[in-house]
Amino acid sequence: MTAIEQQLCKRLACAAVALCAALTCAAAELPYADAVAARFAAPAVRYDTPGLQPGRDRYTSNDELRAALRELAARPQGPRLLAAGRSAGGEAIEALHYTRGPGRPAVLLVGQQHGDEPAGSEALLAVAQLLSGGELAPLLDRIDVIVLPRANPDGATLAVRRGLHGLDINRDHLLLRTPEAQALALLVRALRPLVVVDAHEHTVIGRTLEKFNAIQRHDLLLQYATAANLPAELTRASEAWFRQPLLQALAHEGLTSEWYYTNPTTPGDLRLSMGGVQPDTARNVQGLKNTVSILLESRGIGIGRLHLERRVHSHVVAVRSILHSAAGHAGDLQALRQQLDAQVAGSACRGELVVLAAQTPTRRDVLMLDPATGADKWVAVHWNSSLELRPLIQRPRPCGYWLAAAADEAVQRLQALGVTVQRLAEATELQAETWREISRLEVARPDVRGAIDDGHGVRLVLVATDAVELPVPAGSWWVPLDQPLANVVAAALEPDSPSSWYANRLLPTLASAARVMEMPGAAPAPAGIAPAPLEDKPVAPGHQPAL
Repeated sequence: MTAIEQQLCKRLACAAVALCAALTCAAAELPYADAVAARFAAPAVRYDTPGLQPGRDRYTSNDELRAALRELAARPQGPRLLAAGRSAGGEAIEALHYTRGPGRPAVLLVGQQHGDEPAGSEALLAVAQLLSGGELAPLLDRIDVIVLPRANPDGATLAVRRGLHGLDINRDHLLLRTPEAQALALLVRALRPLVVVDAHEHTVIGRTLEKFNAIQRHDLLLQYATAANLPAELTRASEAWFRQPLLQALAHEGLTSEWYYTNPTTPGDLRLSMGGVQPDTARNVQGLKNTVSILLESRGIGIGRLHLERRVHSHVVAVRSILHSAAGHAGDLQALRQQLDAQVAGSACRGELVVLAAQTPTRRDVLMLDPATGADKWVAVHWNSSLELRPLIQRPRPCGYWLAAAADEAVQRLQALGVTVQRLAEATELQAETWREISRLEVARPDVRGAIDDGHGVRLVLVATDAVELPVPAGSWWVPLDQPLANVVAAALEPDSPSSWYANRLLPTLASAARVMEMPGAAPAPAGIAPAPLEDKPVAPGHQPAL
């Protein structure tokens, strides 16, 4: 038995004990008063996934999900079955690609990046069924849809947030350390979606009950990309074309919604914060790729299978609205992508770059529920808003970045993100800025549910820049910013932010890179490292291919 298999077996045993305990608790009593539970009636509609069958006490397993995807792909004129990669434990990460021809804008739907948030996976399997000859099938005349129901199959098996490696996959979309985040990056690079939806679940009781004597009220929390350097046009499109119709669709179904927010783990800290502004989550990294990127979070963590049908329905209603919006704005989305790609690429060597930004503190009232009576309860809170960012560190936008010849791993990660990287064919001298460390602080890797001690931590540095004429050898790397993904490049390579590749030790020293302030004179040669292709697994009727 391999080390991974031993670790998986150990975690499976622990998960089984926890699951049995949860099921026993659920059978004995509700996690809150009957009056609270009465506020969340089951929907009239029923969805036909394995995990939602009557009398079922388990969610859809990885084997059941694989079989369901193959059944849909095997139908006449069914979707393509795509193999995006494998998890740390060796489980297949697969998606269905619904397309009726080239040239249509693509929407990517991602579920269960966190293994203990199952409603998104069940909902996206239901959406796949609705696209396969159901009510959503006519939308495929105007858009393509990629459905990745389960991005973290190991975590789903263990009913834990993180992957088998112990890392939070949803905090890994800039670093790409995990095979799961790499699989999602491969799908994005190969299919270039114009809209990405990330389906999660949020905590219902726990710290909310402890700190506010209240229960989470809203069926769905949602937020689009809110990172620094995002084009304002992308935010306006996300709000007008997608969020506003989504709110109306939820309200029409009797479902409630609110901006996504988190509750800090620190006891006595009564602040609520919207989803973060750092470029590490799928929501923000995809936004920096000039993509409408939307996070959906149904109420679910900490309540087992309670209200599961309603949680799944909330996701299905939201995704259905987003797909209709994408189809209705198909031409607008394509025009927006072209505009933003040109705008970002045209900003090289000009203007200011925000290296580090923070949320804006304010106050507001948040609707929750009284834990005893189930009545609406307004709670006044300190609120950290991501809708207006405060720049903390800014510097002039460079023309590009230089990377040392030994930075092959960083080059491969950039290419995996879709960035164009070129090797310098000749030795040359660059007008550049180098970074000089002023101070450093080592901290544990942050996470919404508590810091992660992974033995490495994050090195937070304060730096100054020095203008230099930098001699660089042939064979080192040139990363131009006159390309559409320039803001992704800057997020990775400016060292003084918690998400940077220097802070996270992908680049060993500050001297591994430099800011290039004038375009290099020597013509770079094409890069010698090619990204892996996306594997297409076509499925003939009645045939299930081996993985």
